[in-house]
Amino acid sequence: MPMREKAVILDAQSMRRALTRIAHEIVERNKGTEDLVLVGIRTRGVHLAERLQGLIASFEGVRVPVGTLDVTFYRDDRKEEGDPRIESARIPVSIVNRRVVLVDDVLYTGRTVRAAMDALIDVGRPQSIQLAVLVDRGHRELPIRPDYVGKNVPTARSELVAVLLEEVDGVDRVVIRERSDGGLRESEK
Repeated sequence: MPMREKAVILDAQSMRRALTRIAHEIVERNKGTEDLVLVGIRTRGVHLAERLQGLIASFEGVRVPVGTLDVTFYRDDRKEEGDPRIESARIPVSIVNRRVVLVDDVLYTGRTVRAAMDALIDVGRPQSIQLAVLVDRGHRELPIRPDYVGKNVPTARSELVAVLLEEVDGVDRVVIRERSDGGLRESEK
């Protein structure tokens, strides 16, 4: 499907500033880093969680544990076979009674976050689950709200918010692309 780039909403420098602000807000809200775990939702959320870990380490001197979560089997809009708990989470510490910050690139309908919370509860019961997203684009279908947001970007459903990361795409940038079909892409939910 043809897409055209409509606007750059975050360049590399703006993205770095947003992540730095989020890292400071996480530490401030949690009164430090004790019992804190960052869990990135695969794929781009993992890279963002690792960046947040590095930023927190740079000003707190502590490396907060980072885990990864694959929510494919937990999504309610996909029919996959198999046991969702198998290899869905790779978290280097127990999350029981810890404060978990879920990290994702874009919050859209809320379905990915709902699936992530289900996956986390299967791993263990955290003290709390917080949500950090680089971009909140609205259009929620579930009552989910992020605790930390890099940028709020009102969008049309026909638009796609693409988060490009150096680790995956060779560049740091967030862009809005116009879609011709107006439908939802699974990766945006």
